Amino acid sequence: MDQREEVRRLLSSLKEARKPLKQLLERSGPFSYADAVYRFYHRSFKVYALQETTVDIVEALAALAPERPLNADFRCIIDAGTGKRFAPEHNERWLMKTRPIIEAFFHARYFLEMAVHYGQALDEPPNALPSGWAAPLYLFNLR
Repeated sequence: MDQREEVRRLLSSLKEARKPLKQLLERSGPFSYADAVYRFYHRSFKVYALQETTVDIVEALAALAPERPLNADFRCIIDAGTGKRFAPEHNERWLMKTRPIIEAFFHARYFLEMAVHYGQALDEPPNALPSGWAAPLYLFNLR
């Protein structure tokens, strides 16, 4: 077992937050996920609304270990894909303007999925890491 106190606290936080995290995962689930990707390919300005869900996920994840900074690469992806407002001229550079929004959502949702899964699946933090458990450790710079 991984005996580091900060890792044990993270797993404990995942377990304590299991219900709201699972609700957030369901809210960003199949319909939201499918709609967002469809909106991207449909070139609908509604893809910009996905940023709100992304921010909600990031805030929920950050609250799991508020004393720890989130992974810098993750923050870079999130920063590039949030805080954007649609303007008609974005249609001319659609991929450049909207891919970061979709990418940020995918990364945030991935970490949320891993948090929900391993918060439920693990009783103790293992030394031999399943990839999915290693992901939250990287998110909080514990790996």
